[in-house]
Amino acid sequence: MAALAPHSFSAGLRWPLVSSSPLSRPSSAAVPSKPPVRRSYCHAAVVAGTYALTPAQKERQKLRELFEEASDRCRTAPMEGVAFTIEDFHAALDKYDFDSEIGAKVKGTVLLTDGNGALVDITAKSSAYLPLQEACIHKIKHVAEAGIYPGLVEEFVIIGEKTADDSLVLSLRSIQYGLAWERCKQLQAEDVVVKGQVVGGNKGGVVAIVDGLRGFVPFSHISTKSTAEELIGKELPLKFVEVDEEQSRLVLSNRKAMAESQVQLGIGSVVLGSVQSLKPYGAFVDIGGISGLLHVSQISHDRITDISTVLQPGDFLKVMILSHDRERGRVSLSTKKLESTPGDMIRNPKLVFEKADEMAQAFRQRIAQAEAMARADILRFQPESGLTLNSEGILSTLTSDLPAEGLDLSDIPAAEV
Repeated sequence: MAALAPHSFSAGLRWPLVSSSPLSRPSSAAVPSKPPVRRSYCHAAVVAGTYALTPAQKERQKLRELFEEASDRCRTAPMEGVAFTIEDFHAALDKYDFDSEIGAKVKGTVLLTDGNGALVDITAKSSAYLPLQEACIHKIKHVAEAGIYPGLVEEFVIIGEKTADDSLVLSLRSIQYGLAWERCKQLQAEDVVVKGQVVGGNKGGVVAIVDGLRGFVPFSHISTKSTAEELIGKELPLKFVEVDEEQSRLVLSNRKAMAESQVQLGIGSVVLGSVQSLKPYGAFVDIGGISGLLHVSQISHDRITDISTVLQPGDFLKVMILSHDRERGRVSLSTKKLESTPGDMIRNPKLVFEKADEMAQAFRQRIAQAEAMARADILRFQPESGLTLNSEGILSTLTSDLPAEGLDLSDIPAAEV
């Protein structure tokens, strides 16, 4: 039984016969040497027995062999088959090099945007970033509000550099500021009326935004007597008084703009207005956006010691234009000239307003007659001038078409309003 045990054990496992005798080993001369075989991940399976690879495994094995071959080529001959040399690479960098100094303008393409700004490709050796506050001349919450989106090609100006990562800081606002100053200079030369929104003020005037720039409007150049707090948020018509980019001075005038936007006020014309405020020396009256002064001496022929006994803020009344200074934006008014009887403005202001147009027409006729008499006096004392009065009461060359009975000055046309 003991003799059978080794036989059954060997028959079950089929162990190969192993001998320690030198005769059992083939000599190196009898057996030729073979090159070492590269072991793969399936080597164990091949040793165990014949193993058929699946198509997927064959593909992976092929890719592995290609990768190993490429890796060997990179170590031994990295530039083999490459037409673009290191020298060509440096030459390309020099060709696309640009001025990265502060203030230089560069063209770039927006790569991506976020809540803080935008990443911009300016073909530089380092990255460039456009902060949100530098994306627009106006206040915005996201760069998309300024029309900045991935793929946008725009010109930027370099305003700084981050030392931490050597990235450049770009700006669009600086370029827009320069363009805004140029537009304001042109608008001033053309004497154009613009709109400006009041955003702040101090004891001297208010601050208004015009084309993205902050301009100062002194109270002396505001047609109304409103306070700075009352004007904040409102939009005012404005004209340019001073545009100085170097000193960052932008001075504006609402009075000049109102005088321009209003129809020319004819002397002696009657307009409707409302009382804005009262002062010891008179009342300020708003006449269609222009603030005029109704002096206490021009309210009535009778003496007035307390204006509040005759007028109150918010009252509507008819007034006559005595003078209009377009440059200074000042208008002088009168109700005294509209009184048919001295003191009517105090005792019966309603009657004054009802007869205002009639009294104004009579006032204009008296003015026209006085002017005609002044011209006649000139002719009387200077007959050698060769001038005479034509049928419209205007000085002209001496002619024989004058009526024998003289000039009729009773029908003087109303002044243009």
